[in-house]
Amino acid sequence: MIKLIKSDFKIIKERDPAARGFLEIVLCYPGFQALVLHRISHKLWNYKLPLLPRVLSQLTRNITGIEIHPGAKIGRGVFIDHGMGVVIGETSEIGDRCLLYQGVTLGGTGKDSGKRHPTLQENVVVGAGAKVLGAIKIGSNTRIGAGSVVVKNVEKNSTVVGIPGRVVHQSGVNINPLAHSALPDAEGSVIKNLMDRIDHLENHIIGLQDLIEKTNIPIKKKQILINESQSLRDKEIIDFLGTSEEDI
Repeated sequence: MIKLIKSDFKIIKERDPAARGFLEIVLCYPGFQALVLHRISHKLWNYKLPLLPRVLSQLTRNITGIEIHPGAKIGRGVFIDHGMGVVIGETSEIGDRCLLYQGVTLGGTGKDSGKRHPTLQENVVVGAGAKVLGAIKIGSNTRIGAGSVVVKNVEKNSTVVGIPGRVVHQSGVNINPLAHSALPDAEGSVIKNLMDRIDHLENHIIGLQDLIEKTNIPIKKKQILINESQSLRDKEIIDFLGTSEEDI
């Protein structure tokens, strides 16, 4: 247990530039405090002691704002940064050197017994507010973006964003686990692609209208003119994509 606690302390020094000393980490880092107390409650849980492990886990929750079921299995060098609102279910498994931010939930999806919570392999980063639900497996070196909801297995070396979580593979790319600003905008990319295709169709329709006018072909139905005010290149979509009209 002492080796596990030392690894938890060491990873904070490695990954948090705000960590300045031993006493500051011990006294001011709720994630570290929650893990130390969990190591004790998990040991008691393995001894099959009644009630006491759960009481200790609830005491930990009241002190740190982090709720870890004593049955959860947590590896070496795990860092829960800030940690308020983190919930880790009974059958969760967290591999070595994983990083969890505030508001993360490793939860179940029903009342089934047995394995019902996620398994995170080594070096997984779970962003603030993300939810990983069910007896699924998240592959090693995977990043889950803030606010994402993941309900399916994820291969290793992936990035997951959105609701529900969508996977963007980045195999072979060395990614800084703290670089959350580098996450891709999957929804924005899809919308931009649709805008490009609709613009192409609009231009094609305009060309057909010009051809009809030049050939004086009579048409029964009123021609559909493209209203400039209804163009997809309006302010709301541009603001959503975070781009200028020249970029689109």
